[in-house]
Amino acid sequence: MTAAERIEELREEALSAVASAGSTSDLESVRVRYLGRSAELTEIKKSIRDLPPEDRKAVGGASNKATKEIEGALHERLESVAATEREERLRAEAVDVTLPGTPYLKGSLHPSLRVIDEVVDFFVGLGYRVAEGPEVETDYYNFTALNIPPGHPARGMQDTFFLDEGLVLRTHTSPVQIRTMLSQEPPVYVVCPGRTYRRDSDPTHTPMFNQIEGLAVDKGLTLGHLKGTLAAMARHVFGEDVKVRLRPSYFQFVEPGVELDVSCFRCGGSDPNCKVCRGAGWIEMLGAGMVDPAVLTEVGYDPEEYTGFAFGMGPDRMAMVRYGIPDLRLFFEGDLRFLHQF
Repeated sequence: MTAAERIEELREEALSAVASAGSTSDLESVRVRYLGRSAELTEIKKSIRDLPPEDRKAVGGASNKATKEIEGALHERLESVAATEREERLRAEAVDVTLPGTPYLKGSLHPSLRVIDEVVDFFVGLGYRVAEGPEVETDYYNFTALNIPPGHPARGMQDTFFLDEGLVLRTHTSPVQIRTMLSQEPPVYVVCPGRTYRRDSDPTHTPMFNQIEGLAVDKGLTLGHLKGTLAAMARHVFGEDVKVRLRPSYFQFVEPGVELDVSCFRCGGSDPNCKVCRGAGWIEMLGAGMVDPAVLTEVGYDPEEYTGFAFGMGPDRMAMVRYGIPDLRLFFEGDLRFLHQF
């Protein structure tokens, strides 16, 4: 078989392979097999220089013609096959925009955070500033500056976590009030939310709990201002019909000290079997009082010129009362069955 006859056979084989190729990868295989560096047609071209002079023109012309026809057929077939593959890919990737989307579970606020946000928003609306401080405190800020000197019985009432070098895990957010007063001149209006720690654990107490304290220091503040402020806050959180009352109490850093009760927003005192107030009609909510002059003196304020009131509440307990939750520990266990209810 002459070289020209072999070239013609290769041309016909290549054109047939191109016509039957069903994908771009098949076409690439055909190109490599018939036009690649090691293809037989390429080897024939390389051997033309070894042929007798009278045969070179015929073999060269035939090989060039076959190459062009194969390349043309590959290009034409590639456009058709690539278009078909693109249509199939688009069809497979098509999205029916009329189908409903994949539902995602929506998150919700933790019940304690709900109450914290409501209380803080209320006081911010009154012009109070939000103040924060470290959770690891010095003995001075946590006790001494609050009129609780070393050896005072009130220190033992708080079941403190003591650390090294005179540090403690703060037992209340009152140290933030001290830090605020030491950093600015009156008037002072701040609300201090944050985590606090005490060595206690039962259905109504946990070693870590949330607290919101507030402080107002200005000229002419009285117990009446305190009661009016807390009554407005209670209505904001528990509803417009809620009533409040103050009972005398004792806290080392206020004088006089009071506790605030709110009327039961479930039964109003009419149900002796009420699970919220247990028939008493009132729910103990927070402690408060007028800032002790000794505390004002400690931070450099003149108690003859300025008076103030302070209050502290447990938003976790408020959430327990509001949502009828029997065990405070549920707030911190991370049980999704409990959290999904909110």
